[in-house]
Amino acid sequence: MAEPLILALDQGTTSTRAILFDLKGAPVAEAGRPLEQFYPDDGWVEHDAEEIFAASVAVLRETLAKSGRPAEDVAAIGITNQRETVVIWDKATGKPIHRAIVWQDRRTAPTCERLRAAGREPQVTDITGLLLDPYFSGTKIAWILDQVDGARARAEAGELLAGTMDSWVIWKLTGGKVHATDATNASRTMLFDLKAQAWSDEMLEMLDVPRALLPTVLDCAGDYGSTAPELLGRAIPIRGVAGDQQAALMGQGCIRAGEMKATYGTGCFMLVNTGEHLAPSRSRLLTTVAARLGGRATYALEGSIFIAGAALQWINEGLGVPGGGAGVEKLAQSAREDHGVVLVPAFTGLGAPWWDANARGGLFGMTRDTGLAEIAQAAFDACALQTRDLIEAMRADAPGAFGRDVELRIDGGMSRSAWFSQRLADLTGVAVGRATYMEMTALGAALFAGLGAGVYASVEEAVAARPSTERMDPALSSHGREAAYARWLDAVARVKTTA
Repeated sequence: MAEPLILALDQGTTSTRAILFDLKGAPVAEAGRPLEQFYPDDGWVEHDAEEIFAASVAVLRETLAKSGRPAEDVAAIGITNQRETVVIWDKATGKPIHRAIVWQDRRTAPTCERLRAAGREPQVTDITGLLLDPYFSGTKIAWILDQVDGARARAEAGELLAGTMDSWVIWKLTGGKVHATDATNASRTMLFDLKAQAWSDEMLEMLDVPRALLPTVLDCAGDYGSTAPELLGRAIPIRGVAGDQQAALMGQGCIRAGEMKATYGTGCFMLVNTGEHLAPSRSRLLTTVAARLGGRATYALEGSIFIAGAALQWINEGLGVPGGGAGVEKLAQSAREDHGVVLVPAFTGLGAPWWDANARGGLFGMTRDTGLAEIAQAAFDACALQTRDLIEAMRADAPGAFGRDVELRIDGGMSRSAWFSQRLADLTGVAVGRATYMEMTALGAALFAGLGAGVYASVEEAVAARPSTERMDPALSSHGREAAYARWLDAVARVKTTA
């Protein structure tokens, strides 16, 4: 009998992809489709949920066809998704009543501001681990119910269903038989009680969301039904689900307290596993579910950097340095080491732990002999120094999660650079483990599905299937590192607009 395979569906913000993995975590075949974005108003971002489902089926079919393996060889499907993006659909027809509202969408900012002014944010954070922000799904659901004629009454009558993209795709793949989500996605809705691991009556009332709309919350490795046989040639079990950043945490093997990963794309998402300790953040980080397995939740602290690779794009496109990211890196490597230039890339404000939406970028420490090379190096260094900010905040919030041999496991576009990876280790003072395989989100979904299907006997066996990492230890002196961080903190203080 052929070795079983695991099929991962990675439903992202700009594309939908499928990757077929063997049990050693090696990719066998893959396929992808771009996803159209809609911008109906300033700060509004929408997706066509029907397009997402059609693309999901197409990439699953194409991946199987490319592999040359029969559907019978697939033990399970794992699903990972863009978090917080939400859709509401008609239970009888399966048709969405409005386009999906994307996580980036800001239309519910006035609702969040009104609740914050009413003093509700401490309650929100205590229950959900989140901040009052339109980023999360709850206010998006309420907005659709209020804007679509008759939707609220129909929701209360049990005629409508709501969910993040995992729920929508699962419901469609199973022919409307399963309306479920996992605990990681639920923890991003601003409707989920982290301690009780259940939908919160207080949050449902605060955000005016009827409970009848919401999916059942299951473990990350659980029974999400099976695909309708006509879709993929046979009924394939769906056995793993996780939001994209939590799936990447799994893919990076961060299953123990203190293990952490950072994904460097346009921005950066960084999570540290805090184990079964639910660490409330005093540094305005997010507390979220890392995973739920066997009914037991583990938690993570999460911080986001708004501008990471986007700073290199600015150097490339805005300042005219040719060659894309690789060209910017080559230029940065030629900079004088003692240049002292600091770039704070607050082009769209500062993310965690500063949370200053009105801050704007600044370039400091320039002299007559400062050139593009020094500015380019400062752009790379800004990514490392923002990461140091998050590490310091996480260490303050969950000191027990940080052991002696801390390693930051990294993936995403910027991690392809060995030079940046070493600079990251030098400027944070933390060893860096650079992934040799970049599709950690899809791999994490596959590992959860393998657990749910029983092809891995334990979570330890599952993460042992991940590819090796290349370790970089800090080489810069502590004096040099702390001097660079002091310059960074001084520069941040100069661009901030809040105390």
